[in-house]
Order: sequence, then structure tokens, then C-alpha cells
Amino acid sequence: MAGLAGRHRWAALALWVVVLVGVWAGASSMGESYRDDYTLPGTESQRAVELLREHAPAQAGGTLEIVLHSDSTLRSPETERSVDAMLDKVSKLPGVAQVRSLYDDQSAISKDGTIGFATVDLKRTAEETPVEDTQRILDTARTVQSTTLGVELGGEAARELAAPGGGAAEGAGILAALVILVFMFGTVIAAGLPIITAVFAVGSTLGVIVLASNVFTIASFTPYVMMLVGLGVGIDYALLIFARYRAELVKGAAPDTAARRALDVAGRTVFFAGCTVIIALLGLVALGLGALRGTAISVSLTVLITMVASLTLLPALLAVFGKRFARQFTARAAKRAARGGADEGAAWRRWGGAVQRRPIAALLVSVLALGALALPALDMRLGLADAGNEPAETTSRRAYDLLADGFGPGFNGPLVVVADAGGKSEQAAAALAKELGGVPGVAGVTGPIPTEDKAAATLIAYPTTAPQDERTTELLERLRDDVLPRVADRTGAQYLVGGATAATVDYSDKVASRMALFVAIVVGLSVLLLMAVFRSVLIPLKAALLNLLSIGAALGAVALVFQDGRFGAEAGPIEAFLPIMIFAIVFGLSMDYEIFLISRMREEWAASGDHAHAVREGLARTGGVITAAGAIMIVVFGSFIMSDDRMLRQFGFGLAVAIFIDAVVVRCLIVPAAMQLMGRHAWWLPRWLERALPRVDLEKG
Repeated sequence: MAGLAGRHRWAALALWVVVLVGVWAGASSMGESYRDDYTLPGTESQRAVELLREHAPAQAGGTLEIVLHSDSTLRSPETERSVDAMLDKVSKLPGVAQVRSLYDDQSAISKDGTIGFATVDLKRTAEETPVEDTQRILDTARTVQSTTLGVELGGEAARELAAPGGGAAEGAGILAALVILVFMFGTVIAAGLPIITAVFAVGSTLGVIVLASNVFTIASFTPYVMMLVGLGVGIDYALLIFARYRAELVKGAAPDTAARRALDVAGRTVFFAGCTVIIALLGLVALGLGALRGTAISVSLTVLITMVASLTLLPALLAVFGKRFARQFTARAAKRAARGGADEGAAWRRWGGAVQRRPIAALLVSVLALGALALPALDMRLGLADAGNEPAETTSRRAYDLLADGFGPGFNGPLVVVADAGGKSEQAAAALAKELGGVPGVAGVTGPIPTEDKAAATLIAYPTTAPQDERTTELLERLRDDVLPRVADRTGAQYLVGGATAATVDYSDKVASRMALFVAIVVGLSVLLLMAVFRSVLIPLKAALLNLLSIGAALGAVALVFQDGRFGAEAGPIEAFLPIMIFAIVFGLSMDYEIFLISRMREEWAASGDHAHAVREGLARTGGVITAAGAIMIVVFGSFIMSDDRMLRQFGFGLAVAIFIDAVVVRCLIVPAAMQLMGRHAWWLPRWLERALPRVDLEKG
């Protein structure tokens, strides 16, 4: 493959340019259509939505709140006339089913008369409502805004008006990666090749996903995750190949020969490392979690195309600049030798020797430290971000804060209870309302509100605590496990608790319940792949255990910062899908470093038969590349901490910490110590398993 790309370098480059331009021409003409799908068939909150959709389609749609704040009072005749006129205009806008005025319900105005809200019932759910329709509602509502009257828009659909942007974060990450590569290779052109490869791969994949979003359900946060992972992986893979290419040039190989050798060894490593990442990501599909499946497939496709770019586009670029690199790298190596300088792996060779002399101490200290850091992950509380986590300047956040000030913190997370008792549903709901009024933790109850066909009725219970407060979750569990069954025994009705808060709890519980299956699938398949690659039992098991430890430590760090609110972060639950996304991505990326390091150790072992020498030389030849690759990953992932979106901040921080732990602590300290202790047994494989596993060679060339 390297020879073909090198011989037809200009054709390969032209093909990649055509693919990139062609994909984006189609994507620009069709536009994007991302959809967040958090539905979970079979959960109680989803059954409540389906029941409302069956008996009252209008009530099953999304809602928006036009929140008004007056310096004096909202009850003045002049204010009432202007607000009612505005609401009449809103009711005639596209996508609006009906509008309920704050003046038709006195409970919609705060006790002091300064804060009130009108409810806009949408024809579609919040996820299906076009952003243009929401913006039009906000613009119309703000026609009454003045120096004494403020207008904001709340609700799930309003949050889309402040969709996160990651351009500055990606730019900062790429710039930092370029600086690291320049220090590593000494020239801007050499440093730029891994970045060019990554940008072409990520850009092409992003265009494909924009097109696919018009056909399949893909979450709105997918492009940012794709860019986050794609840039890190793309630069990483190209760097691993380029580092081997440089080493071959320094040995005196011709540029085309160096390229073939680099691709035949490091290229194989990249191929199988990419396969482990894809396996880990596709494991998310087994969870069956709505749009998360689309995200998993999208990021898997990103890794696949990144891998293809590293094996086709990069060799073409190496062929274009090969003679220049041969002169530069050999001249630099000659100067170092003339000065009597040590070779590039000398420091890592000394480090490996130090670890080999005290392997038990190195192993115990590292494992105990990571175990301690992982402890907070055991108490991780999952949830989904709401408007309360939005930047303070967004209209959805201002509406959220105004409603909490005017009506209490629980107003932003109402529990919608649906009563199903046929023709007696309204009476059953009334009986429940009376019971709920005396339940601790319930601030108030509105309703019952019968459906159009009178076959069901709804109640809205407002907690005394905020939606993300742990006490709100405890209240929901108490209602479902105790209060509702007790009332159902008396009335014979079926009661279902729905609403955004209940759906978030159900989603988090479903993720937690399927986590064990997901981990088993990913770890099992990855261990089998590593067994085939390294012809060993202990090495794959060791890799899996260490990856789990580093991921646990990273999740513990995320919990310390974002759940407990340390270092200036806002305290709150961790995004429900974040642990499994971090697990899938980091487990795969950790295997990249594992394969790169152990394959070089195996190469030295095959050549010398001396296990201690193989461990030491393997680290000496790869330690610098692994730490450089890890540093690039860290700056790319860490750059997303600058994002305004809380989910992206959590994601970037978690990945950056995980890669730091894996590249520095695990690969450069724990792995050499563990390999030293295992000795020759590290390469043991039972004969029956030897015959059963397919043979995969990484050392050809």
C-alpha cells in the first residue's frame, strides 16, 4: 500500500482533495439535520409520553415558556395589553399549536407580580422543532421588551439557540500540537504532515456525517466529539508512522524504502490499534441508547477514515518530501554523533533500567495512586445537563434563573404524572393530587388536566428542590415506589411519572444497568484481538486490567472536578453517557499505545531472546514517541475545556486526564514493571489456543 501511494503520489493527493471537496459540496447543498433522541422504549417516562400521544397529541408536543420580568408589576393594564397582543402574534407563528397567557392563570405570575410566564405548546417535540421556529418565537416575544420589561425564552427547544461551538478549541489544540511536533522533528514541514493527514480525514468524515444526518438519527453533539477524537487519533497515527519513517532514514535507508518499512511495521500497528478503537466504539451500539448509536458509528467511521488516511495520504506526502527529509534527518543525526551526544533513546533506556531494578515498588506505588484517584468514580451521579448549566448570557439560562427566583427551584424540573383509568381518569388524578399535597419534597401540584378524549388526565408536581439536586431523584423514587402504588390500590388507576426530570433519571439508570454488558463486550473482543497479535495470554489480560484502572482514575478525576465543583467548575451530575463514551474512546486509544510499545518489545524479543533487554529496548525505542503522541492528545482534548458547553468541558477534561495517565504512568512505568515481573511467561500461549487463534504478524518488513 505504501509503495502504491508513493509511486502514484500526485494521484493519491488529488483523490483525497476530490473526496474532501466533493463530500462538502454535497453536505453544503443538503445541510445538516442532527436530532437528539433520548427515548428509551419500556421506561416509565417513555410510556407516559406514549400515553399522552395516544389520548392528547397536543399535550405530547414540546413546550416553551416566554418568561417576562418587570421592574414594577406585570399586572398593570398597559403591560397586560402589550403582552396579550404579543402572545396573539406568537400563536399564529409556524410550529405553534397554542399559547396559554399568564393572565389566564394567576399561578403563572409570581407572588410579587414581577415575574411571569406564558406557555407555548409546540406542534412537534422539542427535539423535532426547527431552530428557525424557536428563534422566530423569541424574536416576536421580544417585540414588547423595554427598559422596564425583560423577555426571555425557556424550555428544551430554546437551548438549541445556544448550541455549542468548538472552532476556537480545535484551533488552539491544532496549534499546540504543531508546536510539539516542531520540537520533536525540528522542521515545520515535517511537523505539518501529521496535522494535514488528520485534517483531511476529519474534514472528509464530517462531511459524510452531515449527509448521513439527513437519513439517520445522529445527536447534535456528534460533530464535536468526532473532531475531538478524529484530530487526536489522526495526528497520533500519522506521528507513529512518521517516527518510524524518520528512524529508517537515519539508519541510511532510501526515502521510498524507509516509507515501505515504516508502513509495513508501524502501519500494521496503526491498523490493528485502529481496529481496537473501532471495536470499543461499536460496543456502544449494543447499549441501544437512541442517538448514541449514531454517535458511536460516526466516531467509528472517523477512526476508520483516519486510519485509511494514515496508510494512503501520509505515504503520498512522504514521497513528495522524502528527499528533503532524508537530507535533514541524516544531517541532524550526524551532527549529534559528531558532538558525541547520546542517541535519542538513551534517557528512556536508563529509565527502563531503573524501573527494572525496582519493579515491585514502581508497580505498587503507581497502582495504589491510580486506585485512590478512581475512588470518587464509585459515587458518580449521572444526569443530563439542563438550562441551568448553560452560559449565563444565554436566553434559556436567564429564563431558568428567573423562573427559579419567581416560583422556586423545583419549577424548572416538574414531574408530570399521567393517570390512566378510562372515564374515571380525572377523578383518579384528583385523588392523587390530594395525596401529593402532603408528600415531603413536593412544593405544589397543578391539575388535574384531562385529555381531549377524557381517557387520561395529567398532574404536574413541582419539587422543592432543583432538577439536578439528588433530593429530587429521591423524591421521584419515593413517588414511584411508595406513593403512587398506594393510591393506585385505592383508585384502580395506573399512574406514570414522566417529564424531563423523570426521563433524565430513567436514561441514567438505563445507562448504568447496561454498563457491565458493554464493558464485557469491549474488553472480551479486545483481549481476543491482542491474543492474536501478540500470541500471549498474560499481555492482553494485563492490558485490559491496566486500561480499566486508568479509565477509572480518569472518571474519578471528572467526578472530583465537575460533580463536587472543584477548581471553579459548577457542581452537578456527570452527563449520563459520558462514562461509556470515555470508556469506549480511551480503552481503544490505550490499546494504541499498548500495541505500539509491546510490538516493539516483541520485535526485540524475537531478535535477541533476552526478555529484560527486550523490555528495556522496547521502551527506549518508543518512549519518546508515546509521550509526544500523548502530549498531542492531551493538548487537543484539553483544548475543549475552553468550551462554553459543560458536556464538552467534561469530555475534554476526562479524555485529557485519561491519556496523561495512560501515556505517562501506565505505559512508561507500570507496563515495564509488569513485563519485568512476568519475564518469559509474558509470551506464553497454550498450544490449543495457539492453534485456534489466527496468526497476525506485526514484525514483517
